[in-house]
Amino acid sequence: MGGVYRPAGVTYSVRYLDRDERYELARLREAGCSIREIGRRMGRAASTISRELDRNCDPRTGAYQPERAHAMAWQRQRRPKQSKLSRFPLLRAVVQQLLDKRYSPDEVAGRLRLLHPDNEAMQISRESIYQSLYVYPRGELTRELKACLRRGRTTRRRRSPDPETRGKIPDAVPIHERPEEVEGRLIPGHHEGDLIKGSTASNSAVGTIVERTTGYLTLLHLPDGYTADRVAAAVIEQMTALPAWFTKTLTWDRGTEMTRHARITAQTGINVYFADPYSPWQRGLNENTNGLIREYLPKGTDLSVHTAADLQTVADELNDRPRKRLGYYTPTEMLASLILKDLDSVATTP
Repeated sequence: MGGVYRPAGVTYSVRYLDRDERYELARLREAGCSIREIGRRMGRAASTISRELDRNCDPRTGAYQPERAHAMAWQRQRRPKQSKLSRFPLLRAVVQQLLDKRYSPDEVAGRLRLLHPDNEAMQISRESIYQSLYVYPRGELTRELKACLRRGRTTRRRRSPDPETRGKIPDAVPIHERPEEVEGRLIPGHHEGDLIKGSTASNSAVGTIVERTTGYLTLLHLPDGYTADRVAAAVIEQMTALPAWFTKTLTWDRGTEMTRHARITAQTGINVYFADPYSPWQRGLNENTNGLIREYLPKGTDLSVHTAADLQTVADELNDRPRKRLGYYTPTEMLASLILKDLDSVATTP
């Protein structure tokens, strides 16, 4: 049970020794050849020969019988094996809990390694999680699985840009004049921002601002629309609530909702820069974060129905989500660490 029929003499992968190789191994072993010499003559790694002997020698006599070894190897290959999640109920419960929090399998695996570095029973690879989640019939993704993909698309969309039709932004400072320190993500305080829009009928939107070093997300509540004045007021309100050393620059899309950028700079001290048209990779972190937000605020829906408390819940959940580039720490943990360092430096300043 759990195997498939394999005709005699057929080998599905060169990784495995076949019957003839096992007979040759037995002959060379009887001739007194070392494991390394046997591997050299057979064109196999010495470790392969060593594992073969360890697994298939008679435990009572230590003799290597090639026909018996071949039968044992075949039985092991066809025997069904329980997945790690099946064998460790506590691990399965924790993995399910993290998946319910919308962690990706990679984030789950990385976070568990971070939290349980010395406990193998509480670690699992992302591939093992994927295999437990999905069944790929005949090697193809089904439409049902495609619907669960993060972007929710079943086909690729056209990437060639349409002509620029948005209005001009007065005194816009291009991204190329942004300080060089922004690129390295080593110095905190540099943010990327944009709007995610709701259905056309609702004319609704939510502002998204993410800090480049920590990935810390701030959401802007825009219940009355996203005019330039309302967006500027929301940015000022949210960004002034953060430490001053954490709010140095803001890089935005070319949307006209940022026409009042000079007002933002005057009231917060944040320098605003604008990405080139149709260059989302210049705000790559923000674009990726917007993809995560869409799991909570889907396209084509009325975003004005979400209260400020709703948006804060979304932001908190994403800020508590581990990130691979942060060593599977969370944005909240990274910001807390920076605040603690700042407090220490202030305390030690004469």
